[in-house]
Amino acid sequence: MRPDANQAEIVKALRAAGASVHILAGVGCGCPDILIGWHNHNLLMEIKNPAGRGNRLTEAEIIWISAWQGQVAIVNSIDEALAVLYGSFDESG
Repeated sequence: MRPDANQAEIVKALRAAGASVHILAGVGCGCPDILIGWHNHNLLMEIKNPAGRGNRLTEAEIIWISAWQGQVAIVNSIDEALAVLYGSFDESG
């Protein structure tokens, strides 16, 4: 799958904030785009480009997210990604 046009800038901002980021987009099968490590916790993010399809998920993404028994955030922008990052866990975990 081709990454959304805004993925690089979101990954750069998350890394600048101090998060570890691993790109998962090549996994396919509906798996979210990135895995983030933050204060000893893991976060999954599906990145959507509002200039493209917006928040519309593919059928594979819907199935994957529905079956996943953990957190997956859908973000469109740097601000949304950072809000998820900062709002997910406080520094104490």
